[in-house]
Amino acid sequence: MPITTCIFDAYGTLFDVTSAARRAAQEPEFPHLQDHWVTLAGHWRLKQLQYTWLRAITKAHTDFWIVTEESLDWALDACGLSGDPALRQRLLDLFWELQAYPEVPSVLKSLKEKGFNVAILSNGSPNMLAGAVDSAGVREVLDDVLSVESVGIFKPAHSVYDLVGQRFSCQKEEVLFVSSNGWDAAAAGGYGFTTAWVNRLNEPTDRLPWVPDYTLCNLNPIPDLADAQNG
Repeated sequence: MPITTCIFDAYGTLFDVTSAARRAAQEPEFPHLQDHWVTLAGHWRLKQLQYTWLRAITKAHTDFWIVTEESLDWALDACGLSGDPALRQRLLDLFWELQAYPEVPSVLKSLKEKGFNVAILSNGSPNMLAGAVDSAGVREVLDDVLSVESVGIFKPAHSVYDLVGQRFSCQKEEVLFVSSNGWDAAAAGGYGFTTAWVNRLNEPTDRLPWVPDYTLCNLNPIPDLADAQNG
């Protein structure tokens, strides 16, 4: 069955989740962050993911913004930076304006010009995603931005992946799902999507019952890959 629909995870896939800490570290108000921002960004992202999984398992769903705040508080504490409310607020402000990876606009535009449905499927809340999409200037090349808030549980719950078929009236086999999270790409493959894992950090493959169909180092091959699936 040909691919008709290309779906992208947002954070880490289209938008650089480390950019908030990196940008704050470059500002003169926070010189003490310069030696810690890489570690802080790593802790922040890992806890953000862990908290979504724990909340999904325990049925304690909440807005992704709350998860983002709570995971930042843990990361700041771990780095010995928890006593700086100005830094905390600046990091949260910058998270609303995450930088897109350089290839994102051209890749999304190419897919749209080729006639594919193009959308985001994310744990992010609608307001958070709107901020990132507008900051990246890619709204006009997206058909939709789908948030887990409509089903009240985080990925990789199947009800989240169900949103794609409900929105685009397509079969699972028509979907190319792209994520920088190996676990997300694997789970979406188990669900029935064709999956591409954007392994920007050259990480090992997650030991799960499923593996991504494709592993890439960035998004640039996606338009040709989608075309090839239809050949």
